Amino acid sequence: MPQFPHAETLRESSDAVNVLDVRAEPIPGIVGASKQMLEVYGVVSRVAPTASTVLIQGETGTGKELFARAIHSMSRRSRQPFVPVDCSALVEGLLESELFGHVKGAFTGALGDKRGLFEIASSGTCFLDEIGEISPCVQAKLMRVLQEREVRRVGGIETCKVDVRVIAATNKDLGALVAEGKFREDLFYRLSVVTITLPPLRERREDIPLLATHFLESHADDDDQLLFDISQEAMALLVAYDWPGNVRELQHAIERAAALHTKPVLGAEDLPPKIVGAPEARGTTCAPLTLQEVVRGHLRRVLREARWNKKLAAQLLGIHRRTLYRLTKRHGILRDERE
Repeated sequence: MPQFPHAETLRESSDAVNVLDVRAEPIPGIVGASKQMLEVYGVVSRVAPTASTVLIQGETGTGKELFARAIHSMSRRSRQPFVPVDCSALVEGLLESELFGHVKGAFTGALGDKRGLFEIASSGTCFLDEIGEISPCVQAKLMRVLQEREVRRVGGIETCKVDVRVIAATNKDLGALVAEGKFREDLFYRLSVVTITLPPLRERREDIPLLATHFLESHADDDDQLLFDISQEAMALLVAYDWPGNVRELQHAIERAAALHTKPVLGAEDLPPKIVGAPEARGTTCAPLTLQEVVRGHLRRVLREARWNKKLAAQLLGIHRRTLYRLTKRHGILRDERE
């Protein structure tokens, strides 16, 4: 992505202790304690209390809306509305009416005045997902909202002041779209005051066991079943798979396996065939031992970063405290007197 002078990207220190100090509270519902995720948490904790517009970048399934909701919940606007909009799901005319509202008679079917989502979200947050899909006309109107803090309904002549924080998200390279003339440069500046880039799951594989366990326990809790486990062979396949659909794909894979399982422990036979038959899975050797080392080392690192406060470590990992106790017992993790 080209570098623009008015676009500021916050970057947190890679030092784990500093990241923990910045992140006063764990982010509910978000699982992961890899270095990349700790850096993201640090940025979120800094930008959430501000009024800054935020652009969240990431591949499909990385949890962009989850982080947008987290920013809203940690902000001063948390008691006000959070209004999500999928910009790719609506045709241009309908999206314009939904965002800005319309007056009676503005078009066929406009039988009365209608408030737009920016008006509804006033005092709160409007989350614009897939912002790279909006047309030049909507881009111009959105620029007015960000610059003048006012909207004009479709077919109307009067403007209405709005106090709304905008968080936008995209899986596209907006910088490239600007270079191609498909996205307004000034709007890009306005949206990317703070940019948060979410890493794909394949770049933080150490979080996969934590996420898989979290999704499995969530499914068990929802179905009122006894908690069950994932075999080392199955977990090794999960860690080896590249997850083009990211966290969302992993969640669906675990839900499928949990729904079809016949034993207390989920095995490789319960996983979707594409995961079992993936080239990276077929090329994996000595996976159980490697997986044990990865999980054990990751748990010990997070515990050290949390200064062996297991409540904080469990929150950072996004898992129940009982799960952390079970994992530390299984992997024989004990605190060294020197730590």
